Amino acid sequence: MVKLRDNVVLFSLCRYIELSNGLRALLISDFSGSDMKDENGEDKASEEEEEEEGKGEDEGDSGEGSEEDEEDKEEAEQDSDFEELDEENTEEKKKGGSSEKQAAAALCISVGSFSDPDDLPGLAHFLEHMVFMGSEKYPAENGFDAFLKKHGGSDNASTDCERTIFQFDVQRKYFREALDRWAQFFICPLMIEDAIDREVEAVDSEYQLARPSDAHRKEMLFGSLAKPGHPMSKFCWGNAQTLKHEPREKQINTYQRLRHFWRRYYSAHYMTLAVQSKETLDTLEQWVREIFINVPKNGEPQPDFSHLQQPFDTPAFNKLYRVIPVRKVHALTISWAVPPQGKHYRVKPLHYISWLIGHEGTGSILSLLRRKCWALALFGGNSETGFDQNTTYSIFSISITLTDQGYQNFYQVVDFVFQYLKMLQTLGPQQRIYEEIQKIEANEFHYQEQTDPIEFVENICENMQLFPKDDFLTGDQLMFEFDPQVISAALSLLTPDRSNLLLLSPENEGQCSLREKWFGTCYSMEEIPETWTRRWAGDFELNPELHLPAENKFIATDFTLKAADCPDSEFPVRVVNNERGCLWYKKDNKFKIPKGAFSCCLSITTLVLFDLFVNILAHNLAEPAYEADVAQLEYKLVAGEHGLVIRLKGFNHKLPLLLRLIVDHLTDFSAESGVFSMFSEQLKKTYFNILIKPERLGKDVRLMILEHCRWSVIQKYQAVTKGLTVDDLMTFVSGLKAELYTEGLVQGNFTSVESKEFLQNFTEKLQFQPLPAEVPVLFRVVELPQKNHLCKVKSLNKGDANSEVTVYYQVTALVKLKECEDAHLGEEVDRNWFEVVTQQYVFDRLNKEIEALKLFRQPELVSWFLQHRSNSSRKLSVHVVGFGLEENDPPDQGAACVSELTFLSATSPSLQDAALITDIRAFTSSLRLHPYHKILS
Repeated sequence: MVKLRDNVVLFSLCRYIELSNGLRALLISDFSGSDMKDENGEDKASEEEEEEEGKGEDEGDSGEGSEEDEEDKEEAEQDSDFEELDEENTEEKKKGGSSEKQAAAALCISVGSFSDPDDLPGLAHFLEHMVFMGSEKYPAENGFDAFLKKHGGSDNASTDCERTIFQFDVQRKYFREALDRWAQFFICPLMIEDAIDREVEAVDSEYQLARPSDAHRKEMLFGSLAKPGHPMSKFCWGNAQTLKHEPREKQINTYQRLRHFWRRYYSAHYMTLAVQSKETLDTLEQWVREIFINVPKNGEPQPDFSHLQQPFDTPAFNKLYRVIPVRKVHALTISWAVPPQGKHYRVKPLHYISWLIGHEGTGSILSLLRRKCWALALFGGNSETGFDQNTTYSIFSISITLTDQGYQNFYQVVDFVFQYLKMLQTLGPQQRIYEEIQKIEANEFHYQEQTDPIEFVENICENMQLFPKDDFLTGDQLMFEFDPQVISAALSLLTPDRSNLLLLSPENEGQCSLREKWFGTCYSMEEIPETWTRRWAGDFELNPELHLPAENKFIATDFTLKAADCPDSEFPVRVVNNERGCLWYKKDNKFKIPKGAFSCCLSITTLVLFDLFVNILAHNLAEPAYEADVAQLEYKLVAGEHGLVIRLKGFNHKLPLLLRLIVDHLTDFSAESGVFSMFSEQLKKTYFNILIKPERLGKDVRLMILEHCRWSVIQKYQAVTKGLTVDDLMTFVSGLKAELYTEGLVQGNFTSVESKEFLQNFTEKLQFQPLPAEVPVLFRVVELPQKNHLCKVKSLNKGDANSEVTVYYQVTALVKLKECEDAHLGEEVDRNWFEVVTQQYVFDRLNKEIEALKLFRQPELVSWFLQHRSNSSRKLSVHVVGFGLEENDPPDQGAACVSELTFLSATSPSLQDAALITDIRAFTSSLRLHPYHKILS
């Protein structure tokens, strides 16, 4: 057990060590006495290592394996009250869980893109790629990836402004060898010169994928406003132009500069390491000392940019920048650059301010803007990435997703923000609110569920660069001390005359003659009108509707673990079953935390207007349920294919209170005409923004082919474009509430009697009648003919060069299982909810599938593979083709346009034998449908 300051106790075993070469490490053991001993008291880890000893892993060095598997970079901001629609489909995946969790390690180096040489932009990012290309001890170029892939592991890396992080996870019994292989990248990487051009293409590919992202475009434009010579204005990504073509023209030897950069900056005393496994601390320390003592130390001082203060104290700041976005969105960002705030981590002044700015309850900025139908969402604060916070400055930003009306009145929106800030400055820091935030975050920290080890060590190794060792585990999560002077100092800097405005909108088309160098973002710069600057310079009045939040009634105070009132069960049991609904229940006896979860599906018989209804319901709930949200009670409303799915989780003490609030709003649902119009427009934009992403368009086309009677996103976009009315919606809602069937699952720290009250909330309040017929839950999928099929369409985003290919093999497939234990209550709930919502109820599915897998033999598997890879297999390829000169597209075609799909012919000789699909409905109309099925036993 480790006891940290301020009475925070963690139940992992930790040890901090420093090696003689300067490398610092935190060892985290998941060890508990029973974990490490077999029934005879022998050490299981030792036995496993002995079994593996002598077994060669040379095949892992064959050079076979995948390239670094970068995670898809999602947009860094959200655009509305609702996420882009993530539809359920026939490919539902289940995460299983037996066995033990992964071992993981992460290493942070205090160097990043700020240290890029001026003549080689992106060199730090490029080096992050190149060190993985084999080592002197393990020379195969992709040997480490192959080793991890064979043993259930993964790896990743990222380059920030002042830090670079590497991380991996693997099955525990291979952790020692994986550590040694991984450490060689920091001890003696090969970085073969022949690999330079190949890996430049990988870096360039990341850059091309990032170019259509509005979040990345905003960052690059913002960085370009910094003073000349400040590293914030550098092109941190790197691409083929900066790392290959220009160096050749200037006779710069990229390879030599790369090796010099590694020798200069990849030094042991710049590094912090975090490792986590079920080994004892003594074993982990022995491994780390044996392996990482060989990391070289160069003796050079660490890079330091702290002298480059106030990078945005320039004439280019405090202006209005209009930007043409890739997506259809009106978004306003108000930003301030303030002195670095990292030293105030124990107070966290920007976090306190962002809590109030981003509040959505009564009296908040967003509450006022929503009532005017001017805004859908507001996010305020500092992301704590290197871009937002480093040793030269901290950014405080307020990002607001505007409606069409809000865009027309954006200066008034800015004015409301400045009024709220002035109110905070006048009232001063509030100890009551600070202590409320402290209480909420301390509750969440104390009862937090386990995180994935690879994510945990990644976070900790970076914390080791930022905080004293007593605060490695808590420095980024807890608010330690209320200091009104520190908070007031930060607040005093957030004034109108120090702010910068960024306005994204398709309506800016024709006004933006400037173009950012690297991402090609079209923008304009203009002075803020004198009428507004004069008003903000004076003693302007405050709107009386703006005020501080009231005391939060959703903060849990009872953390008692409930005694069971029925026999213990390994799986959920049905405690209610009648014509209006049924309820499944399971008492948590594994994780033993004062939390619970409730999931239910209200089955309906129609889908028309469903998305609109769910999003307006979420909007109506946003203000009254916001206090529950910040008190760590999560709720989610989803427009599923066959019903409204409501999911709640959090501290069980206040979860019933949140459910009653949701049921009340469902019962008394209403939609004002302004709200209806606002969401109709926003839903149109949401569909549009889905369809301009090649991977989402490819998925939509594939499911249009496979799923019978499916409403595709394209069809939904066309329907909402034709126009809907409030009367249409209210008629739909009345019908929905009249006849329902409710099926739910209660799991966690509840008694069986308490669980039944969840279902009673619906039946007593809504007073609905049973459905006249059972609603089928599972999709009906067409049976593809036994041949290769190709559907090739043009991307709907004319500014996106990226293409996407999906190959789908239709078989009675066995789910690939990842055998690792449920890390937290939420994972167990998700597995059980899948069984309930699909009405299959095979709660021990995982055990049955593992037993089935054990019966398979290699010849059967090979035979199956050969059978289904042949030309007689039921195969569907969907290609979404991007725009570019390679596709004979003219340059500068303008923005994206969503109308009808453009089907293309098969030009490649290798695709000539495929059956071409150019009319989806004509193709599917004559195909057989797979029948509904349920596993009953």
